[in-house]
Amino acid sequence: MKIGISVGYWGAGPPEDVERRLAEAEEVGVDSMWTAEAYGSDAISPLAWWGAGTKRLKLGTAVTQISARTPTAMAMAAQTVDHLSGGRMLVGLGASGPQVVEGWYGTPYPRPLERTREYVQIMRQVWEREAPVEFSGRHYQLPYTGADGTGLGKPLRSTVHPYRSDIPVYLGAEGPKNVALAAEIADGWLPLWFSPKSDAFYRSALAEGFGVPGARRTAETFDVAGVVFMAEDEDVELAASHIKPIIGLYAGGMGAKSANFHNELFVRMGWGDVCQELQELYLAGRKQEAIDAIPLEMVEDVALVGPADKIIDDFKNRWAPTCLTTLIVSGSQKQSTLARLVDEAARL
Repeated sequence: MKIGISVGYWGAGPPEDVERRLAEAEEVGVDSMWTAEAYGSDAISPLAWWGAGTKRLKLGTAVTQISARTPTAMAMAAQTVDHLSGGRMLVGLGASGPQVVEGWYGTPYPRPLERTREYVQIMRQVWEREAPVEFSGRHYQLPYTGADGTGLGKPLRSTVHPYRSDIPVYLGAEGPKNVALAAEIADGWLPLWFSPKSDAFYRSALAEGFGVPGARRTAETFDVAGVVFMAEDEDVELAASHIKPIIGLYAGGMGAKSANFHNELFVRMGWGDVCQELQELYLAGRKQEAIDAIPLEMVEDVALVGPADKIIDDFKNRWAPTCLTTLIVSGSQKQSTLARLVDEAARL
């Protein structure tokens, strides 16, 4: 197993200690850094900005939203960063949800799996650079052939000769069909809110994708890179209190009440009653009450919390035996604890 570090996205302004954290991460042997986006800061700009100060870390997005860019625009950004970094780019993609896709990007959300499949196919055509890009799908047409066009579009080949003609693609996914799609067409899967007790469920979904004729990879060559929140403190409850607001936002406040994929994920873990109360309180504007309703055990299902020795013990005994092959740590952590995680992961 490998260890990565997440710098995520931000609200009021970018965190001030990212450069230090990344330098410390490289020093102890962390494998990768990952950015993210929602509907504020984007994932590509900080990846290039902070990545420029690194020498060895792989540079990944966990995730970029496919509705934010056309597939050719994403392919251009990825091959640009890949060139500038000497082949360190990892492209993490996600479909997001209907509230963001239709509310922020102003594009339709239905059929996200089909849209994702087309998106990845077009990106790979750009990077392969074997011919001018042509594609005729339900969601994307290159050149554009709609009745409202000029009819002057022509197939184009990237002016850039990619540093790598096959940049690794990861899919962010939570539901079983999406996870299976990742195993079928991608090089890796980026789970969020992964729980060790859901390991069998996810292994089954991955196996379905690997079993599709023509699947791109096998379980042995596929990277399962999970973003895992971590809070270190001698007081376990205090450590968990740093994670509870994040769970409250995702499981309680994101998406519509009828379409919150994060909420559905926690329900599958067995937290149905808590999730119902959490969502009702959060959407009613009673955020602190919602956060207070989250039990410690729910946090420990999806995060590493407590003193360093407990974190390392939980990692070895609960997380390491799962299908994860990369654990992406999110949150502030001591360099010494990060180094211990890297050492333990190297022994697996």
